Amino acid sequence: MSSPLTIRNLTSRPVELIKYEYNAVAPSLSQGGMTNITHNVTSLFRNFTTPAAPPVAEPATTFVQQDVSIRIEPFASLQTDIEPQKPTETLHLTFETEGEKHRLDTPTFSSNSTTLSPLTENPRFNYTAVHLLEHSHLTLYSSANLTSWMRSLKDDTPLSALSIPGTHNSPTCHRALPSVRCQATSPPEQLDNGVRFFDIRVQPESPLDSSKDGLILVHGVFPISLTGTKYLRDLLVEVHTFLDRNPSETVIMSLKREGTGEGTDAQLSRILRDHYAGDPNRWFTAPRIPYLGEARGKIVLIRRFSLDESLKQEWGGAGWGIDAENWADNTPNATCPSGDVCVQDFYEVLETVNIEKKIQYSQDHLERAAKCVCTLPEQDGVSVDQPPKQPFFINFLTASNFWKVGCWPEKIAAKLNPAIVDFLCRKHNETDGAAPDEARAAGDGSTGIVVCDWVGYKGNWDLVRCIVGMNAKLEIRERDA
Repeated sequence: MSSPLTIRNLTSRPVELIKYEYNAVAPSLSQGGMTNITHNVTSLFRNFTTPAAPPVAEPATTFVQQDVSIRIEPFASLQTDIEPQKPTETLHLTFETEGEKHRLDTPTFSSNSTTLSPLTENPRFNYTAVHLLEHSHLTLYSSANLTSWMRSLKDDTPLSALSIPGTHNSPTCHRALPSVRCQATSPPEQLDNGVRFFDIRVQPESPLDSSKDGLILVHGVFPISLTGTKYLRDLLVEVHTFLDRNPSETVIMSLKREGTGEGTDAQLSRILRDHYAGDPNRWFTAPRIPYLGEARGKIVLIRRFSLDESLKQEWGGAGWGIDAENWADNTPNATCPSGDVCVQDFYEVLETVNIEKKIQYSQDHLERAAKCVCTLPEQDGVSVDQPPKQPFFINFLTASNFWKVGCWPEKIAAKLNPAIVDFLCRKHNETDGAAPDEARAAGDGSTGIVVCDWVGYKGNWDLVRCIVGMNAKLEIRERDA
């Protein structure tokens, strides 16, 4: 038998549960297919729709109605006396924060996460809940506007301190070989739904003539589309258009040379500098991690390629772009020699049984990021002229094996993504019961940059919402500074 309901508050403010009710599920849902619907809700990666606040409906029959007063502090968990739901019951929870009331009806049978319905006009707060029925566990997140979620963070926030959703081989959403396609949605849709890190692989179209700027989007030696060549130029137009509409945001772009032909990294670096990334109002190309205020409205370049000799003299001889040139291959944990990037990129999942190993490596890297306590200049008395010392923790939830259908990107994502949602909701940076000083010593709770495959499939952005929600602990520090 499952335990009573546990509620975890991953928002930046205390919440109080003030009422709960159990109601019968409507007959239309309890007949002919109730088992299938319940299975879809509990499996975390089946029915995907964008979370939306459902209308508050009054069920016909109330079995239990109880007023309570259960206060849950930020980043705390509390096991209640609320018994686990039966398959034919709907649970209604009413929460209060600083006088505002919000109601959750669960399960909804339409999505994994649900936006709570405000019972107050013009609410200041908005919440999203992820209810893991199989664990009798409910997690509350602040409902960030995913299109502009960086707006609430201060300019002097180190970019490496943030919890940032990313995508692997970001533009590979076209019809392609199954081991080549890694994404369900287009780059503009990814950006509108909170993704702020793009992983891009390019091949110079005319490698022997750096006066020509054609850069073809590829994945390994393959084109990303079977219906025509796709170019970096067009992708950048989409990114800049998004940033023009949302100047509070930034996009971190990791660029690497792949494909076939005679091109070299030095040639790629000249093409990028001369034809793409020369405008300082559009790109941040300094060889260091920026503060958020320096990066707003811009693309931040992480380079996975070596530089032409001429570019090594940029920025007073420090080079050009954040240096991730010597990126360890197929690693569960390694730091680039520059010290700016710490990466988990174990990708050789040759058999489906190895997916569990990949999940463990991904969780381990989340915890490495969570333990960091970043330096906030305003709070810690440090000049913003000093670059942030915390590296980017880049965590790839991706792997594939061309020869094994069960190890293609889509198949691995179907197991890995819900496992990470579960981990973030129940276990990430768990400090329940710790004193405030001990909780801070446990870290800011960041996830780092989490790089995903097939995120947003059938409208499900729960993984992105959970990652963005992990910025709440950092927001508390900035608010209390």
